[in-house]
Amino acid sequence: MSADDTIFALSTGFVKSGIGVIRISGKGVKLALSLVCDYENPTPNYAKLCSVKDIKTGEIIDQGLALYFCAPKSYTGEDVAELHIHGSRAVITNILETLSNIEGLRPAERGEFTKRAVINGKMDLTSAEGVNDLINAQTDEQRKQALRQMSGELADLYEGWQNRIKRLLAHLEAYIDFPEEDIPQDLETASTGEINALLKEIKEHLADNHKGEILRQGYSVAIIGAPNAGKSSLLNKLVKRDAPIVSSLAGTTRDIIEVFLDLDGFPVILADTAGLREAKDMVEQEGIKRALKRAASANLKLAVFDGAKYPEMDAETLSLCDKNTLKIINKSDLIGNHNVITKENDVILTNSLTGKGLDAVLAFIKKRVSDELSLRENPALTQIRHREALTECAAALSRSLKAPQTDLKAEDLRLAARAIGKITGQITVDEVLDIVFKEFCIGK
Repeated sequence: MSADDTIFALSTGFVKSGIGVIRISGKGVKLALSLVCDYENPTPNYAKLCSVKDIKTGEIIDQGLALYFCAPKSYTGEDVAELHIHGSRAVITNILETLSNIEGLRPAERGEFTKRAVINGKMDLTSAEGVNDLINAQTDEQRKQALRQMSGELADLYEGWQNRIKRLLAHLEAYIDFPEEDIPQDLETASTGEINALLKEIKEHLADNHKGEILRQGYSVAIIGAPNAGKSSLLNKLVKRDAPIVSSLAGTTRDIIEVFLDLDGFPVILADTAGLREAKDMVEQEGIKRALKRAASANLKLAVFDGAKYPEMDAETLSLCDKNTLKIINKSDLIGNHNVITKENDVILTNSLTGKGLDAVLAFIKKRVSDELSLRENPALTQIRHREALTECAAALSRSLKAPQTDLKAEDLRLAARAIGKITGQITVDEVLDIVFKEFCIGK
């Protein structure tokens, strides 16, 4: 597949809708408009009502709007056209087929429009990732984070660090290459303070408890406990629908059941897990193994205990409780006269049948999620590849501080600058581009 090809794709998805948008980008845009719409010499940034026809038979497929954007003033930086047509499957299929019959045109690959925008300097890689995150945003907080990244806030932060490194590198290289010039002899010593300051900022950015990544993927909440403690009933009440099967038969839940929840704009993934006990068969054993694995990786655990057995509390469930655990004593009507201390131990009494205590559970989750994921002044680190590159950058800066020779210090600074360049795409590597755009949808 050549980057010189003219590409096309449906940008609005194959769903029944009033309007569908087909995007075309590349050198053959004007040819496509002339053949499909009889639109010769298109006017930039102007919507023209036209008939869209089959180029083989001449049959009219639909009527719609044709828009033309002249390079470089377009999304991709190339000539771009958009066909705004009716969003029926029959209309869209026929138009895509007739475009494929034009020589030099081919269907776009995943993310290829945005990839071309990056290659043509219309945006950097972090902004491109923000576009994809915005398309996939399910909650308001995800939308806000993606919009900040798409607008270039993350790129500005990283490019600012890179420019400071480049400046230090330029000074050191001048010191190395032009020793006879009147260059301050304490230049190398003075650079140490700036490197330390940079290293401190980058390490603080990395020490964010992965909040940007968690906001992208969803805050994981695992519901754990012994069989028949009321885990599935609790989940159903929290999400206000029947998700897992609820039964008095112990061991009903054998696999992890996930339910997505939008809590005040934050994405939360609630997971019901298999009851913790000595497994009766291989299937249940695997379910318990998965439950323990999910509990270990969860951002928050809801440990559910059976109120009918209180003050006895399941030992295996207790062993999994830590600072990231909310203890819930369910079936609170069966506790009897036992005094339960709730405040000091993060314990909430609930009754899944009556709904008692469920508002308190939701309030607890909301506060935890908001405290951990709320957006701050500086944009959050959102991708694993960003974290890896910044870790590489920090390691190079640390080495530069210990370098025994000026030329070795300069080389470490050069590696640090290159590491940040991998994030923004200033140092373009095909493998990096492939990693970024493989998750995009067709037509974007």
